[in-house]
Amino acid sequence: MPTDEEKTQPLDTGHYQRRRARELEDPTFEAEYRQTRAEIAQVDAVMRQLDALREASGISKAELARLIGRNPSTVRRLFTAEVNPELKTIAAIASVLGARLEITSEEPRPRSRESAKPRSVA
Repeated sequence: MPTDEEKTQPLDTGHYQRRRARELEDPTFEAEYRQTRAEIAQVDAVMRQLDALREASGISKAELARLIGRNPSTVRRLFTAEVNPELKTIAAIASVLGARLEITSEEPRPRSRESAKPRSVA
């Protein structure tokens, strides 16, 4: 059983940080890591916006769960944990809150030479 002093000491994450630093030296790993972090950040931003709309509407998480036909614990998890919700669930929440989902382009991505070549159909 940990003592009170042990409970208040910060968690040692040094091993994890050193391991991640070594892994990030691999360009392939680093690219995948950065892409995954960007995806998570986008999902988190959407969930924060939906939660703000929910609060502004005065709807509890339990009521929202009932309105979209989901378990209240599932909806609570969506707003309090790093999860990857289904787009269908996000769309249902947005609809109930009187919002809509929209995808916008931040900037055009350059096409690679391979993808720019016309495809021939055999």
